[in-house]
Amino acid sequence: MHHKPSYKISILLLQTVLFILFTGITINACAQVQVPADSVKADSLRIKEKKEQPAKPTDTLYKQYDFGDLVRNVLHPGRPADAPNKKSSGITVIPNVASNPTIGSQIGIKAVAGKKLGTDPNTLLSVAATSASITTKGIIYFYINHNVYTPGNKWNFQGNLVAAKTVSPDYGLGIGQASSGSEADQVLANPERKGRALHSQYYNIREKVYKEIDKGLFLGAGASFDIRRKIEDTKSTTDLTPYNIYSDRHGFARDHYAANGLLFNLQYTTRDNQNRAYRGIYADAGFRINQSWMGSSKNAVQFTTDFRKYFSLSETNPEHVVAFWNWGSYLISGNIPYLELPGTGKDPSFRSGRGYVVQYFKGTQYNYSEVEYRFPILRNKFVSGVAFANLQTTNDESGTKIFQVWQPGYGGGLRVLFNKATRTNLCLDYAFGRYGSKGFFLGLNEAF
Repeated sequence: MHHKPSYKISILLLQTVLFILFTGITINACAQVQVPADSVKADSLRIKEKKEQPAKPTDTLYKQYDFGDLVRNVLHPGRPADAPNKKSSGITVIPNVASNPTIGSQIGIKAVAGKKLGTDPNTLLSVAATSASITTKGIIYFYINHNVYTPGNKWNFQGNLVAAKTVSPDYGLGIGQASSGSEADQVLANPERKGRALHSQYYNIREKVYKEIDKGLFLGAGASFDIRRKIEDTKSTTDLTPYNIYSDRHGFARDHYAANGLLFNLQYTTRDNQNRAYRGIYADAGFRINQSWMGSSKNAVQFTTDFRKYFSLSETNPEHVVAFWNWGSYLISGNIPYLELPGTGKDPSFRSGRGYVVQYFKGTQYNYSEVEYRFPILRNKFVSGVAFANLQTTNDESGTKIFQVWQPGYGGGLRVLFNKATRTNLCLDYAFGRYGSKGFFLGLNEAF
């Protein structure tokens, strides 16, 4: 089989894709909104200790082609590539562009910076990120995140600051099951998945500190302050909306709330890379304890779990990967505000439930599972592909229990290698769900 030079093939294949991506001509029939599509945690990179054996020829950096190589070939034709081990800039800047019926058209900018602290080759990359964006419907979103590992991973500091004027999609409570109860019960269940939108001001301050207590095992604690002000549904002509019904029943003010609490987590990881793992495990379990003495509107205790497993199917082409993910959040006691309920897209990275908008399904008990197959398309690894399927389940207030009803989603997408040294990908996915839900999803790094 004959091949054109790799860089020429890559340029031809991506002229249209990159033009569409960076000029915002994509039209999202339904995309996750309200929060960034990725997290700093997903941007971290484990720098593995070098062994006294040569790298496999098919997995060496000098044979891979990333966005930096494309820019070099376009702007400086003929210039040789940098040495694979040359230290590159730790800052990545990309446009933050999106469009969908809920948020309108979005324009903004995002920057991610990374640096490995100390000289221990097993230390994880410390990362900071920031993004600012505005949409044609008046949504303004700004955040700063950090994920810092001290030398040897002895300590890990994770935190974020968010300030936003946002719109939160609202499709009712539960998993889409009809209710035989009162009119309020039927509106709250919203089996037809009629969409509404809640406008609000949102502020979040979160900080967690992890201590490595064994190799790959971290014990963490911290606090999170989630505050919403000026919550309103500007288009509903009735007082009987899912948000109002839930807030009244559980004792929350309709126009504001605070969910402030303590965080306690146990985390274990053996992933070979935090951005795009070929093999390994990531597991995290913890409690969130909202307390009124911290300013929380209500007391509550939640238990969360996050498990991910990666299988590489080939030694010579390790990019062929089957990945599994399960995330769950369960209210043990107390009450949590309507917009803080666990549900679609409410995982720590805000990447679950491709095929639906944020909180399309939600409840006090929620569980999500996904499987994804990842595979290279071009020999130089510049373009890859994925195929995925997911299932989610939750409870409601009309008798449906968690694990009784499941809602599916599925889709596929392309990956563009943005930084080969850190395995950072631009992710372009199209996904489908039930009730006619579908859309284009754009993110930096894999969904999990």
